[in-house]
Amino acid sequence: MSGTLALVGGGEFSDGCSFDVGLLESSKAEEVLVLPTGAAYEHPHNLVEQAVSWFDRLGVKARGLDVLSRPDAMDPANAEVVAASRFTYLVGGSPMHAKAVLMGSPVWLSMAAAWWGGGVLAGSSAGAMVMCNPMVDPRGGAFTIGLGLLPGVSVIPDHENWSEDASHRTMQICPPDLVLAGIDQRTALIREPDGTWRAEGAGQVVAFKAGKAVDLAALPSQLA
Repeated sequence: MSGTLALVGGGEFSDGCSFDVGLLESSKAEEVLVLPTGAAYEHPHNLVEQAVSWFDRLGVKARGLDVLSRPDAMDPANAEVVAASRFTYLVGGSPMHAKAVLMGSPVWLSMAAAWWGGGVLAGSSAGAMVMCNPMVDPRGGAFTIGLGLLPGVSVIPDHENWSEDASHRTMQICPPDLVLAGIDQRTALIREPDGTWRAEGAGQVVAFKAGKAVDLAALPSQLA
């Protein structure tokens, strides 16, 4: 059975992210592994430092793993570290870079396998977007191929600040069988191991299908 999955709308590791307490309890992890892949060109270690400080407040350790380039993602040693993690956090930045680095790599396969094996997996902003298939392309609001962990779902992080033009374009071209979820900062859309979905945090989660607002029960409970 898969573990708990959290799709965070950004603003991770800050006050209001109440969901991290429950994720820690679910994982029973003594350490959180943080991959700043999408932020490779945006001071990735700053995000790791924020995570270390945040989880220290919650009573557990966090550490970063520098999977910043394709060779990093292909490194068996990095894949081994990810495979052993009970709680892995893929943080923000560029979803296009994160996809290019991780697609089909040993690190990504280990990340997915750890989640399918009962571990907790969290993705924030770019990290949340890239787990979906298709995923929203932030450059214009269209859709592109993601890593495919969540087929039939796409997310818009930082939803409260998403431009009206991009939102309109995304809704117009959204496939009718796709559930589009807008997630505010410091807010998580959480999939429990039994396939149910819920929202937690400082903001809101809204969902749409075929151009109409739907509740979270419309999200797929079964994944391939």
